[in-house]
Amino acid sequence: MKSHPIFDYPLFALGFRAFFALAGLAALILIVFWNAIFNGALTSEHYYPNNYWHAHEMLLGYAVAVIAGFLLTAVKNWTGKPTLTGDQLASLCLLWLYGRILPFYAGELPDALIALVDFSFLPALAYQVSKPIIEAKQYRNLFFIGLLLLLALGNGLIHVQMLGLANTATAGIQLVVATIIVLILIIAGRVFPFFTERGIPGTLIIRNPMLDNASVASAVIVFALQLFGVSGTLLALAALIAAAVNIARLSGWYVKRVIYVPLLWVLYAGYSWVILGFMLTALSAYSVVLPSLALHAFTLGGIGVLTLGMMARVSLGHTGRAMQASNAIAIAFVLINVAALFRVLLPIAMPGWYENLIYVSTLFWLAAFSLFVFVYAPILASARIDGQEG
Repeated sequence: MKSHPIFDYPLFALGFRAFFALAGLAALILIVFWNAIFNGALTSEHYYPNNYWHAHEMLLGYAVAVIAGFLLTAVKNWTGKPTLTGDQLASLCLLWLYGRILPFYAGELPDALIALVDFSFLPALAYQVSKPIIEAKQYRNLFFIGLLLLLALGNGLIHVQMLGLANTATAGIQLVVATIIVLILIIAGRVFPFFTERGIPGTLIIRNPMLDNASVASAVIVFALQLFGVSGTLLALAALIAAAVNIARLSGWYVKRVIYVPLLWVLYAGYSWVILGFMLTALSAYSVVLPSLALHAFTLGGIGVLTLGMMARVSLGHTGRAMQASNAIAIAFVLINVAALFRVLLPIAMPGWYENLIYVSTLFWLAAFSLFVFVYAPILASARIDGQEG
C-alpha cells in the first residue's frame, strides 16, 4: 500500500529528521509552559502535578524524542537494514505528540487513556528498533532495547502514581534519569573517539575497554544506591569513584584541538556536566548542596548539552553537509552551557538569588534552542544535498 504523498516529504525520510524537529520545538514550548507555571502565570487542570509534569516532559518528552531520532538513524547504519520512514514514522511521531497533548485534557478524558497513550510510545519504539537488529543478527545491540524498556518501566512507575495506585513517581523519575545517563555513557564510548578522529585529522584515539566498562558500571552503582534510598558515606564514595573513572575515560579521548571544533567541544562539555553531576551527588549525600543541583547537572547540563550537540552533528552528517557548525550554532552551544551554569553552579554561590537564577537559565536555554530550530528546521525538512536517500 502506497503512503500518502505528504509522508514522502523529506521530514519523514529518516527518524532523526522528524524526531529532532519535534525535540527542538518541545525544548522551547515545554520550557515556556514550565516558566509560566513556575511563576504562577498559568494554572490549569492537568494530569500531572506541576513538578512531575516538568520532569516527565523534559525526560520522556524532549529527551526521548532525541533518543528515538538517534536510534532510528543509528540502527540503520549499524545493521544496513531500513528503519521507519514515511507514514509509519509519521504515526510514531503522532503517538509521541499525543502523549504531550492529552494530559491537558484531564477531566475530559479518562486518566487511564492518557496513561496508556503516553506509555505505549517507548514499547512501540523498542519494537521498531529491535526489528532491524534481529534481522541483521546483531544481537549485541539488543541491550539498547533493554534500556528503552527500562525507560518504559520508569514511565510506568510515574503513571502508577498519577492513577492513584501507589507512590512510585519519584522512583520512576530516578530510573528514567539513570537510564538516560547510562545510555549516554554507552553511546559516548561508541562515538566520542570516532567523532574526535574524524573532526581532528591525524588524531588517533586509543580506546580502553576496561575504562568504558568501569564508567558505566560505576554510574549504575550510584543510581542503584539512590533508587534504594542509600545516602551518606556509601553514596558519596560511589559517586566520587564514578566521577574519577569518567574523568579518566574522557581524558583519554581528549586532545587540545577539541576546543577549536564546536561540534566536538560541546560533546566534551556535556560529558563534563555528567561528571559534575556525580561530584555534586557526593556533596548532596552529606547535604552540602541540594540534590536538585546534582539532578540538574545530569539533566540540563549532561542531557541538555549532549543532546543539542548530538542533534547538530547527526543532522549535518545525515543530510550530506560538511561537519562544521555555523556561527549561530556555536553560539547556541555556549548559551546552553551558560544555562546550566545559572541553574547548577551559581545557586551554590548565590542561594538567595535562586528564583532569579532559574529565570535567567530559562532565557539562555530558550535562546540556545531558538537558534537550533532556526538553523536546523530547514535542514531537517529538506532533501539531502548530495542526492542520496535519507
